[in-house]
Amino acid sequence: MKRCFLVVIDSLGVGEAPDANEYDDIGANTLGNVAKHIDGVNLPNFNRLGFGKITNVKGMETKHIGTVGRLSELSIGNDSTTGHWELAGLITEKEFKTFPNGFPQKLMEQIEKEANCKFIGNISASGTEIIENLGEHHLKTKELILYTSSDSVFQIAAHEDVCSLKDLYRICEIARKYCDEYNIGRVIARPFLGSIGNFTRTYDRKDFGMNPPGETILSYLFKNNFKTYAIGKIADLFGTNYLHNDVHTEGDQNGLDILIEDIKSGEHNFTFVNLVDLDMLYGHREDPVGYYKGLQLIDNSLEIVMQNMQKDDLLILTGDHGTDPTDGKTDHSREYVPFVAYKINGKAKYIGDVEGFTNIASTIAEFFNLENIFPGKSFLNQI
Repeated sequence: MKRCFLVVIDSLGVGEAPDANEYDDIGANTLGNVAKHIDGVNLPNFNRLGFGKITNVKGMETKHIGTVGRLSELSIGNDSTTGHWELAGLITEKEFKTFPNGFPQKLMEQIEKEANCKFIGNISASGTEIIENLGEHHLKTKELILYTSSDSVFQIAAHEDVCSLKDLYRICEIARKYCDEYNIGRVIARPFLGSIGNFTRTYDRKDFGMNPPGETILSYLFKNNFKTYAIGKIADLFGTNYLHNDVHTEGDQNGLDILIEDIKSGEHNFTFVNLVDLDMLYGHREDPVGYYKGLQLIDNSLEIVMQNMQKDDLLILTGDHGTDPTDGKTDHSREYVPFVAYKINGKAKYIGDVEGFTNIASTIAEFFNLENIFPGKSFLNQI
């Protein structure tokens, strides 16, 4: 059975994109700058596959066993939704709306009325900081913490002792309905635990994204009777209509363990994985040392992934945007993402810099002997 494993290492940018100046991201290079900050990395499997070939990474060589290059984004916007959708073959031509000065009062009132809740905050802020600043008030009044960022996100934070997960998800589902009217990319539930001064966000975060407005590699494969499987937040970004199975993860190690079990079991044709910790825990928090530790965790499991692949399996590693933890900003950075493809007894090719994340969807379509319906080209004959 043909199998493809597409692993999105969330936030793993590999150098400023051609239009980085439009996003104030000149000089961004998430992987390269992390390596420079810690004076060189020791990531033997990243090194062997070829990440050091596509950008300057201190501690990595340019020799490689995979087919490697960099892809620049065609979509307008710089967030997880646009990045993942384009990897799956769908270019976003209308930018999701952002609200740096807070959301309209009418939108808040609509949600509060139907969900029977009240919001506080309604500002652009760091998630950890706003929870610390408003957490005590939230515990006393039971008002939910609402905030956003430079991305198109409507984020609702609540302590699980104040608002159960079930109720928080219900409120987010109601918010999703109204946020559609404002073209807001994601509604995000941000549960947390702990006491004042010691709050901790949990892995029960859940994203409620808009449904993709067109064909993606998931819908295309599903309609052609290939078994699809989502690991991590993929279902939050694409919905579950075209998934045979999906699973929520509690961190990157959990996601990698589930991926390895799937590789061993051979139950699915296409497995779409998101590893979110580098972005969520380290990139947005400007923590390059933690980012490197997260890379080491992934690198350790990559060896097991490759050892358990079968002869005809295809593994593709990529990113959805950058989040350079050394650039002095807590937001995503407009960067190239890696294209690293590996097959047992495959070729070692360097494809250079290529426009369009959509080339990945085109490659996967050809891998499954389907017509390329996506606005990209396939690299299959170079893998």
